[in-house]
Amino acid sequence: MKENSEAIEELKKIVKQKGLKYTEQREIVLNILLHADEHLTAEEVYNQVKDHYPESNIGIATVYRALSFLEEVDLISSIAFGTDGKKYESNDKSHHDHLICTICGKIIEFFDKEIEDRQDRIAKENDFKITGHSMQLYGLCSSCK
Repeated sequence: MKENSEAIEELKKIVKQKGLKYTEQREIVLNILLHADEHLTAEEVYNQVKDHYPESNIGIATVYRALSFLEEVDLISSIAFGTDGKKYESNDKSHHDHLICTICGKIIEFFDKEIEDRQDRIAKENDFKITGHSMQLYGLCSSCK
């Protein structure tokens, strides 16, 4: 797997600013998410770590700690998802929203300029500055309906 050096450098900078020790485990977990084509649970991240970095000897508890840290410093984000827990993705993608199937858990990413423009208009009308947002629409995907 190749690295996304910009995100890795950001991780190194954040760790240094916080006075923490840089760990290869955090880098590996971030790298898995940088190259994921879909949102992953902690267990799926762990399985990919075992597959792609078998020499790393990273346990599931370390994966959970790394995910928590990476989310805390805003390098990744998660969607809380019923019995599946959280599903994670890197924050290196452009802004998008999510359609989430409540039966199979499929997550479809989408961007709609009209929705974004309307949110900006509503904020302006209410003298409000948007600093970020997340939209998650729940329903049934084409396979489950």
